[in-house]
Amino acid sequence: MKEQSMINRAMHFIVHNGFLFTVIIMGLVHVTLLGIMLADGIMPLVQFNILSIVVYGFCIVLCKTGHIMPVYLSIQAEVMAYTIISTYYIGLRCGTYCFLFSIVPIIIYFGSFLFTGWARWNVVVSLVLNFAVFVVLYLIFVDSAPVFEMSHFARNVLVIFSYFVMVFSTIFYNANYIYISEMKVGSLEQENKQLSADAQEDALTSLLNRRGFLPLIDSLMKSESEVHFCISFCDIDNFKRINDTYGHDAGDEVLRHITRMIKREMNGCEICRWGGEEIIILMRDYDMAVAKVRMEYLRKSIETNPTVFFNHRIFTTITIGLEEYADKYTDPEEIIKVADDRMYYGKQHGKNILISETPEK
Repeated sequence: MKEQSMINRAMHFIVHNGFLFTVIIMGLVHVTLLGIMLADGIMPLVQFNILSIVVYGFCIVLCKTGHIMPVYLSIQAEVMAYTIISTYYIGLRCGTYCFLFSIVPIIIYFGSFLFTGWARWNVVVSLVLNFAVFVVLYLIFVDSAPVFEMSHFARNVLVIFSYFVMVFSTIFYNANYIYISEMKVGSLEQENKQLSADAQEDALTSLLNRRGFLPLIDSLMKSESEVHFCISFCDIDNFKRINDTYGHDAGDEVLRHITRMIKREMNGCEICRWGGEEIIILMRDYDMAVAKVRMEYLRKSIETNPTVFFNHRIFTTITIGLEEYADKYTDPEEIIKVADDRMYYGKQHGKNILISETPEK
């Protein structure tokens, strides 16, 4: 697990510093080439490798200042120029043409970030030009004698090193692409989960909304086993007056305060903000007697615990309609409507009250 975390941190650093890392690696490649050419006495390529190292040193400065496009173009131009010159001096057999193929993943990988829309055809143009350089070099120098004949050992070292750079580039940038793809997939999954949660939750109170709440009741009602639950329909009394007197920010704080109290007192129950100042509580495995005791306690707690908003203590009450599930109900909306009607009756008869029976007409 620790090793996995270290790998993730390393990949995260490399991906987010991709150009800088690439330029440093390219510079180190030319340091190695400088050593090979110096050991074999091929001075024109010694001089060109020194020039290349200077170019990549300048590219490091560009990366740090955020000038990425010149770096992208410089890498392509330098590699093509080095391949042409090295092939002229030491021939095709030394394998430096592999550097052309080593930058193919770089052209594609970074080009996909630098260009958008139709501008991405620039990547295709670069790849075609890159391949065209190889074809021209092959046709011109395939049967030509090199200007310098490298020693057998130096040539073998250079060929192996050139192939290594090509393979390393292919593996490295494909690994980066896979890592970024996995990051994007993980990010999309997280966003989808968040969107799913947002679609079922009220933004202000983090309670369930209707979309998230109704399926819970529906699944209980369709359960093959015997179920017991009660529905409590709560409405904050005089909520409009609170908004008019203290402002909507105060009204929002009242809603959050009451939500926190309900969550604390009704732990284990599903709670829904039905709309506005209306809150519904689903009490699984409650019968009417237990539900009445719990809801009466909740009503009194809200009555005696004001919302503190700046220098104001805002006292609020709730009116509650309560109903117990019975087989006569076949739809969640039916039992909710009964609880709602009882709450509304309580509103008409004094508020701050619990109604658990439908009054006779």
